[in-house]
Amino acid sequence: MGKVTRKRYTAEFKAKVALEAIKGELTLAELAAKHGIHQTMIATWKRQAIEGMAATFASKGDAKKASDAEVEKLHAKIGQLVVERDFLSKAFGR
Repeated sequence: MGKVTRKRYTAEFKAKVALEAIKGELTLAELAAKHGIHQTMIATWKRQAIEGMAATFASKGDAKKASDAEVEKLHAKIGQLVVERDFLSKAFGR
């Protein structure tokens, strides 16, 4: 028996199938038979497409605000770790 490799699908193909699933003109079973893939994959691609739509329409400011908040949180954590490191190095230095 030879090595079995997974079938890889392009982003364009996934988008096309997900769009067909979102339209709802065919059932998942019919789409699976039409494209030769499992229904679960189609359902997953459909869910990912729907979740990704919100990001498409989100403003860049929203992403920037989330990023700034995360950076501030990380800087605070770095500061806390530096203080702990300095304290422990002094304690062990005695």
